[in-house]
Amino acid sequence: MDKKNTTIGVLLLLAAFAIIYFAPRPAPPPPGPAPEVAAPGTPAVAAPAQAGAAPGVAAPAPVANPVNAAFAAMNQDSADATVTTLSNDFVEARFSDFGGALREVALKKYSKELKGTSPYVFNEQRADPILAFVDLPGLDRNTRFRRVSSSDTEVVYRAVVDNRLEVTRRYVLAPSKGEGSDPYQVRHETTFRNLTDQTLQPMRVALSLGTAAPNDPKDDGLMLKTGYSNSGDQTFIPRSDLEASGGFLGIGAHSSRPFIASGGPIAWAAVKNKFFVSILTGDEPATGLITKRVKLFTSLPDDAHNAYGITGAAQFDLKGMEPKGEAKLAGSLYVGPKEYRRLANTSVFKADQDKIMDFGFFKFFSQILLTLMTWIHGWAGNWGVAIILTTLILKTIFIPFTLAASRSAKRMAKLQPELQAIREKHKDNPQKQQQATMELFKARKINPVGGCFPILLTIPFFMGFFTMLQSAAELRFSPFLWAPDLSAMDTVAVLFGVLPLNIMPLLMGATMIIQMHLTPSPSVDNMQMKMMKVMPYIFTLFCYTFSCALSLYSFVNGLFSIGQQLVINRMKDPEETPAAPASGGKAMKNVTPGKKK
Repeated sequence: MDKKNTTIGVLLLLAAFAIIYFAPRPAPPPPGPAPEVAAPGTPAVAAPAQAGAAPGVAAPAPVANPVNAAFAAMNQDSADATVTTLSNDFVEARFSDFGGALREVALKKYSKELKGTSPYVFNEQRADPILAFVDLPGLDRNTRFRRVSSSDTEVVYRAVVDNRLEVTRRYVLAPSKGEGSDPYQVRHETTFRNLTDQTLQPMRVALSLGTAAPNDPKDDGLMLKTGYSNSGDQTFIPRSDLEASGGFLGIGAHSSRPFIASGGPIAWAAVKNKFFVSILTGDEPATGLITKRVKLFTSLPDDAHNAYGITGAAQFDLKGMEPKGEAKLAGSLYVGPKEYRRLANTSVFKADQDKIMDFGFFKFFSQILLTLMTWIHGWAGNWGVAIILTTLILKTIFIPFTLAASRSAKRMAKLQPELQAIREKHKDNPQKQQQATMELFKARKINPVGGCFPILLTIPFFMGFFTMLQSAAELRFSPFLWAPDLSAMDTVAVLFGVLPLNIMPLLMGATMIIQMHLTPSPSVDNMQMKMMKVMPYIFTLFCYTFSCALSLYSFVNGLFSIGQQLVINRMKDPEETPAAPASGGKAMKNVTPGKKK
């Protein structure tokens, strides 16, 4: 490829990344009149349920503002609700008689704030209690249930709708230890009983998965998502898909959306933030998932990007009920940390719930590396040390490949004068230029892609490690050296009141600059050389706000590479094979300096 075109392509690519990364996100327009999200005939939750709703229950009223409608009812039961708490060593599950559902879950092993003592509470800011009925007329978060019974591990609620439909809800919290169970799980069973002498038609109900909220008003919420699995593939819906977007250069632009409806069958459905998740796995597959954006921070304006959370509701189809007949809806609910080792336990989680980690294309490598890092932490006792040792193990394994690539780059760099001579000689004949170049490679026994292929083998592992470190719940509030939290920036000061001083990204950038100066460059093109010199600074700027764990990994990786390159540069080259005559019959002048005697 022509160097000029290559340079232009690289510049355009960098410009595109800069636009995506630094451009401000379009703010959603102020909410105005919106479609009726629960009206009959729409794909929303209540649409299929209308046909089979409990007899005598009125149809839902139109919702004027779908974004804020759920927020208007948020926490409305706090004042006079009767709360029942089930507890084990890991969680405190708080149930409310409003909706007969799980209001919130306190995670005892995870603190709410750095160096804090209060536990992190999932669904503390919420649109609905978890497992509350959503948009089902006469049976939703406003319906008050009667607590029938309770114990340390079980609670049962009952409600009757219009004297025609009895709903009984039973919840059992898993023990702290036990075969075939996980302490973050709650077993849920809801029984519907027809109290009339008429047959009730099949109906669709939706159960709330809870609400994933920003950690604070400054949290950008990029990791707020719903997700679901169809037992083969997993799909994730970020909050940004519901927001207004100008697209990329106008491509893919869309206005804000009141909801996103996803079809089934669905083995499990979930709502999650960066570190914690609520996963509902039904005994029978769900038929759909409804994802909505909900405003949680009332102090922020409606057009503030970080004022919103995300909520989801899993839809289930219930069979028709004969007079005095029953229908049951049951499943297992996991509310806890996104710990791969825990969710990968197939004796408990049999529907690939570990895929909620969303490692992306390199998930196989991420899973291996997270397992290795967790094992190292088991005896090292510190996650920073575990990251360092995992990085060193990875680099050590790939020494043969990186050595081969570095040697190839070094030999190619020494060959540049002869390649330049060929380009000058055949500058008007590209075909002869290519032929002479290949003859030179053959004579010197050099593979022109020899420096690329070994590196390509290592990329999936390093990308998998990079992806894994972004959302590992184990790193949350884990200290290392001066950094109090490996999952956040290691800011030691704020300059001029606005600029955070992050040490680890600067160390990472320094190793990249040193490594760039030590590595032989196969290019003699001045523009490409300038691009290579500026790349470490661009990459440092790009990664400056990343978590400390990612910077630590890149820093250790760079230190190892520097030491490795110093060794390679001191290694003696094998005896060079004289170049064969170039095409045209004339021997090429040897421009390689002779050995000193």
